[in-house]
Amino acid sequence: MSGLAGWVDFERDLVPEAPTVRAMADTLTHRGPDGPGEWIEGHAALAHRRLALLDRAHGQQPAVAESASGRSLAVLVLDGAITNEPELRRELAARGHRFTGRGDAEVAVHAFLEWGTDFAARLEGLFALAVWDVVRQELHLVRDRLGVKPLAYFLTPSGVLFGSEPKALLAHPAVRPLVDADGLRELFAHSRKPGTGVFHGMCEVLPGHVLTVRRSGTGRRRYWSLPARRHEDTPEATVATVRGLLGEAVATHLRADVRVGAMLSGGIDSSALTALAARAVAASGAGRLRSFSVNFAGYAENFEPHPTMRATPDAPYAALAAEHIGTEHTEILLDTAALADPEVHAAALRCQDTPSPLGDMDVSLLLFFEALRGAGVTAVLSGETADEVFNGYFWSYDPRHSNSTTFPWISFERGHDAAAGGLGCSLVDRSLRRELNFMEYADQHYRDALAEVPHVAGESPAERRAREITYLALTRWAPTHLDRADRMSMAHGVQLRPPFCDRALVEYVYNVPAELKRVNGQEKSLLRAAVADLLPRRVLERPKSAYPTVQEAAYGEFVRHRFGELAKDTAAPVAPLLDAGATSAALDAARAPSGAFAWVERASMEMVLQLNTWLTEYGVELRL
Repeated sequence: MSGLAGWVDFERDLVPEAPTVRAMADTLTHRGPDGPGEWIEGHAALAHRRLALLDRAHGQQPAVAESASGRSLAVLVLDGAITNEPELRRELAARGHRFTGRGDAEVAVHAFLEWGTDFAARLEGLFALAVWDVVRQELHLVRDRLGVKPLAYFLTPSGVLFGSEPKALLAHPAVRPLVDADGLRELFAHSRKPGTGVFHGMCEVLPGHVLTVRRSGTGRRRYWSLPARRHEDTPEATVATVRGLLGEAVATHLRADVRVGAMLSGGIDSSALTALAARAVAASGAGRLRSFSVNFAGYAENFEPHPTMRATPDAPYAALAAEHIGTEHTEILLDTAALADPEVHAAALRCQDTPSPLGDMDVSLLLFFEALRGAGVTAVLSGETADEVFNGYFWSYDPRHSNSTTFPWISFERGHDAAAGGLGCSLVDRSLRRELNFMEYADQHYRDALAEVPHVAGESPAERRAREITYLALTRWAPTHLDRADRMSMAHGVQLRPPFCDRALVEYVYNVPAELKRVNGQEKSLLRAAVADLLPRRVLERPKSAYPTVQEAAYGEFVRHRFGELAKDTAAPVAPLLDAGATSAALDAARAPSGAFAWVERASMEMVLQLNTWLTEYGVELRL
């Protein structure tokens, strides 16, 4: 629950370097607006910026475990929520550990003292943490199983720098905003390689891994991976088990000393979570659950459906679900002026530290979380990864994409001229695209990812492929969207909590055969069956609709006007990267993109605008 940063250097005393460490942590104040903390001694410096959700009075970090004589043994900083904190606390107390507060960081550092680096496998929830073993002079960086919480690092000749976001590392004088060919490939590939960063030398701690840094070198150990098991349960037992696991996941994600809200779009994912959460909140005597949805002015009235991406607008379904469930519901209504504010687009870039082609999707999400914070909400449930777990994406079961020789979502993109070479890169110079070969970069990543997939002996070809698609979705598609959701929410000090990422639920559903997840052609029928008694039929049977995008022409004109102004500026940092022919064609189009699929057509212009801001504000040096 917050932002963390630090520096380990085995060749120097870092106490005099406190201002540098503080500057790194200050870049993360948005993640933790409730107060700073730091611990610096000898070769290690750990800093924290706190978002107070648990033990608000006494849960400050870093958490320091001391011996009976008062000597520091281990120091830990944590971002996220350990959802099994009460159970761990009881077990550790029975083993003789004593606690001074109720925070989960204190529990985590005592778990480290008890089990060493094996403690990572005992933690449940969403977390990124750093623990400095004072006795052994070792740093351990740990990330949760699916990578809900981000954690970046940069190895130096004599140690390591680390932080919740790249901006913390860029605040250190040893780190330059250099982007090489592989960094640019990663930026455009739309299939992020786990552990890979865009800035040269900058990496991410792999989900489900512990990275250890010692004077003698660096080591990496995996503490979790998706297990392949034979599914023996009957359909009825499977439905009952999913209901139980999801209910438990929601209950643990509600643990906090603040009221936890719920994002409610009126789709099956968010509606299921909201219904289960509302029951749990009511049972605890805490009153009614607060739910929130986002909508665009005039969107429902002028809605244009798309055959695969979005069949219906959210607003009517969100209202129906909220009324049926009985939540205290708020619709956050955004107009074109708010979505077209260039400063908000720049803020969305700063959140992510890299440009994005998603334009209005990024901006609306950022404004949504700003409104939540303004309403006093600092933690919220979200349906992230439900589609990855339950095979909800159309490309998961459409053979044209699920049986392709690349990632299925990339197969879909390549069927559209505006995204054929990668979403957002159609305006990039063609010779540069050929030289960098974005397509082969993605395809090789696909082949590497496919080699990781665990299987069960005796699977049919169809079963084997279905397992591969789910694995790819969970390990290659989900991380991008989890990172985006974390950055947008934490930009305004709101912690996003995704119960569908719960380990027990993910492991169980991963091994459920695809035919049980999609019965009679209905996507996510297993999830629908598990919550059938909680929701109105219209919501229960609503087909999947992707995150909403602006359809009106006015927003498209805003994007094209800004792009046109930028294209005229031959001195703009992005100018050398543009393809002259593609730029002219985009500007000569009869009208700006509008309608249900306009976001794909706008994506390249949005990406160029973001690229230029990024190159300017971050002082990016391209070395291609």
